[in-house]
Amino acid sequence: MKKIEAIIKPFWLEEVKNALGELGIHRMTTTEVKGFGREAGHTEVYRGSEYTINFVPNIKIELVVTDEQLEAAVKAIAEPGKTGRNGGDEILVSTIELAA
Repeated sequence: MKKIEAIIKPFWLEEVKNALGELGIHRMTTTEVKGFGREAGHTEVYRGSEYTINFVPNIKIELVVTDEQLEAAVKAIAEPGKTGRNGGDEILVSTIELAA
């Protein structure tokens, strides 16, 4: 079994959930997260003061799949992020030794 952890844009969540559902994967955990990386963030003005937002809101999804489901699941998660722009997806896969 494999554990997939992925960071995606919030507006991709529904598409990813539906694509995983079509594969028969109906369980995942989501968490609202903030991070920074290649995206430089942006500048905003609040009460006349300008400040930079370096942390960008994202969604972290976690799910456990069988070895046979892994390749299709990773593809389903990655597909919405294939925009060619910075701030795409990040997908990490690790091995699960025991699931009880």
